[in-house]
Amino acid sequence: MPEAVLFSVDARVALITVNDPDRRNAFTDEMSTLLRAAVERAEADPDVHAVVVTGAGKAFCAGADLSALGAAGGGETEAGLRRIYDGFMAVGNCRLPTIAAVNGAAVGAGLNLALAADVRIAGPGALFDARFQKLGLHPGGGATWMLQRAVGPQVARAALLFGMRFDAEAAVRHGLALGVADDPVAAALELASGPAAAPREVVLATKASMRATISPGSLDTEQHDLAMRTELGPQAASLQSPEFASRLAAARRK
Repeated sequence: MPEAVLFSVDARVALITVNDPDRRNAFTDEMSTLLRAAVERAEADPDVHAVVVTGAGKAFCAGADLSALGAAGGGETEAGLRRIYDGFMAVGNCRLPTIAAVNGAAVGAGLNLALAADVRIAGPGALFDARFQKLGLHPGGGATWMLQRAVGPQVARAALLFGMRFDAEAAVRHGLALGVADDPVAAALELASGPAAAPREVVLATKASMRATISPGSLDTEQHDLAMRTELGPQAASLQSPEFASRLAAARRK
């Protein structure tokens, strides 16, 4: 079986690729664990100054694997959800500058992965879609906070309560993506050449200062963790809903 997460370094930039294109890079416990390991590997390497995250194939990440969510809905629901969240929480907590090269659909947990990065570059076929409510699920992983931080309360509520989706151009218009590029990975790597050329200690200190000053009195990573924990109970309860059970049964029949 191919590795579920690929890792490479070139010109002081780590490229992390979630790699299950046949299933549109749907998030599993294994992928989440490997993603955290890749982020930690980049942080531990003094020759890495920035991180780019992307997806293999046509999708960025089509969300959490429904069977994995179903398993999380078993005995230790909140612990299971935390395992699925762990990879993109690692991206959100990364001390290095991070860019999501969103080459295709970023859905549910895949949207969370994109939102966890500092900057998003959209490919022409990018689609940002929360889709939690449509699946009968409460948002999780800090989605409520990350979306409001990225696009403001009104647009975030349009996405989470009313099902608003964003193609590449709409994502840029609403501040969800920095720009659109035919090759989002190449564009992300070019953008990452800025911190790659700067002293690493300055890059790390600048990101740390920005985390501390966006909302003086707390770090943005603390706010993300609080949002994730606030969402855990309602999302765990929603995993027991008939709507989600129906979706899970349909997925298992495929």
